[in-house]
Amino acid sequence: MLLTLILSLTVILFVLLMLYSSVALIQKKVLFSSAPKDIQAVIRDREKERFKGARILGVILLVISMIGFVGAFLYGAIDGIQKNFLLWQFFLRFLTMLYIFKAFDIICLDWLLLTKSHFFQHYYPETIGCEGYRKFGFNRKSQIAKIILFPFVSLIASLICRLFM
Repeated sequence: MLLTLILSLTVILFVLLMLYSSVALIQKKVLFSSAPKDIQAVIRDREKERFKGARILGVILLVISMIGFVGAFLYGAIDGIQKNFLLWQFFLRFLTMLYIFKAFDIICLDWLLLTKSHFFQHYYPETIGCEGYRKFGFNRKSQIAKIILFPFVSLIASLICRLFM
């Protein structure tokens, strides 16, 4: 279980890297598809980089974070295969990782970062005053759908892992 918690924290760190590289370095509107609609409407692409090479660095970090995100789940799968996990053990590992990530997403990203910290307004001052910053739960339907979907995803991943044993 300790490895599952460590892998969950690893997933969270890669998500934070993904967020930073998108918001602070790449600064392209297309990367804000999950933001509240009013914020999406006023965000503009930044023509000027924050510093020379910022976008290239951002893309590199974004790719690394995506690989790391998937890699954490793959590492968990490989470890489970090596330890001869039963189906329910794989299922519990994947579901725990996904739910810890989702709890972090809702509490830290949606509530603290979006509605309390002014992190996005620092990089996108044109969004100051947008109603979306005061609407915690703007993506409630999407979050609930993912929470409902995670057990099925975990079961499918668990079944795939069992095929490799």
